[in-house]
Amino acid sequence: MSSITFYTYPSCTSCRKAKMWLKQNKVSFEERHLFKETPSVEELRELLKLTKGGTEDILAKRSQSFKSLDVDIYDLSTNELLKLLTKNPKLLKRPLVTDGKQLIAGYSPGDMKKLCLTKEKEHISSHVS
Repeated sequence: MSSITFYTYPSCTSCRKAKMWLKQNKVSFEERHLFKETPSVEELRELLKLTKGGTEDILAKRSQSFKSLDVDIYDLSTNELLKLLTKNPKLLKRPLVTDGKQLIAGYSPGDMKKLCLTKEKEHISSHVS
């Protein structure tokens, strides 16, 4: 299994738990520090395509950064919001884990297991045909 991207912030408790889960389950992943390697507007747009609830799924609404925003995000266009997120990645839920087909926002062992099982099935299928 490969091609899992793990967007993280090392001091985030949920990120540390997710990383430990990935390592314990021997899942290979590319780790990206959210604040040093912030996703571009285009990368965020691709992540949004994988959500069910759109920007609601990736916004860290409980964060201090979100609470102290001096702008109503609901007044912003999607493009404006994505630009805001690239300038202030603290507004993103952490961690973000994706295989390019599914997205997990926040730490959820059950969702991570589903993502990895899907990747494993794809890997097996590609070697059977």
